[in-house]
Amino acid sequence: MLQANDKIALFMEGHLQSEYGKMGFGVLRYATNEIVAVVDSKFAGHQLHDVTGIAHAAPIVSNLDAALEKGATVLILGIAPSGGRIPPDWMSLIEKALKAGLSIVNGLHDLLSDRFASLCKKPNQWIWDVRVPQSTPPIATAKAAELSCKRILFIGTDMAAGKMTAGLELYDWAQKQKINTGFVATGQIGITLTGKGIPLDAFKVDLACGAVEQAVLAYQDKDWILVEGQGSLLHPGSTATLPLMRGSCPTHLILCHRAEKTHLKYPQHIKIPPLKEFIALNEQLATVLGTYPQAKVAGIALNTSALSDAEAQAIIKTIEAETACPTTDVVRYGCEKLGKAIQ
Repeated sequence: MLQANDKIALFMEGHLQSEYGKMGFGVLRYATNEIVAVVDSKFAGHQLHDVTGIAHAAPIVSNLDAALEKGATVLILGIAPSGGRIPPDWMSLIEKALKAGLSIVNGLHDLLSDRFASLCKKPNQWIWDVRVPQSTPPIATAKAAELSCKRILFIGTDMAAGKMTAGLELYDWAQKQKINTGFVATGQIGITLTGKGIPLDAFKVDLACGAVEQAVLAYQDKDWILVEGQGSLLHPGSTATLPLMRGSCPTHLILCHRAEKTHLKYPQHIKIPPLKEFIALNEQLATVLGTYPQAKVAGIALNTSALSDAEAQAIIKTIEAETACPTTDVVRYGCEKLGKAIQ
């Protein structure tokens, strides 16, 4: 895991304005380590805020050599291509980085440690394949339902709908309110940022619920447990929501949605149903006719980054009227509305 003195070079080549850059965007927003360079030749010399909208002072450089000159000690692969596979044309960069003495954080499905471990020559140089499970969990038994704390699960209408972002923003808000809160990271970004968690999509299906359950039980002394969401019930390629529901036995749900979307990003022919109906579906599946704790959607976290401020405010009001759920964009307008709803 990252140490406090590690200096990050963030590899974002070609994806500083792409949804596939979400790993890097999460690092830019929430990493506590110093980020000394962002590698993207297209935008080299530009300001990050002008390119991404994220207020960060790290310079955008054209290549790895420039990042090394800035003092980088760790290279984070900040791009998550479709399918989570490492493109072949990245391999020469990875090899060069390791030979230059950099450690590497890899959040993709293809593992680097087996292939490149021999190149780690420096003391304390390492390769962290984030999506490698660290243990084999037991089969879940709904133990989380016995906890007295609030368990807040983030669900979405699609992949990359802002579940991790909303979770980390609410986590930060809860800590500032002095609420005793734990954050269960379930994907590569959250694990990289917090140093712990479960790579949910790397577990066999039968073990996924147990992995979630064990991660939640580890925080049983907390008043709130925030569980990072993955995937969507709507997406034909996702099986992640059900193990998250069963393992965490949530008491509250936060629905995450890209405000401008009417269909999935991919496959594009799948239409997003009315949010009120989608909310009811998730609540029914979480609770299963009273078998599990009654979980209600406490609020909606919209990603309005594609909209103007006036458009964002208008759609927030519309969705609140349609769903009767407190709605906001947590990045633009903060988490107060959602946090108060959970309280």
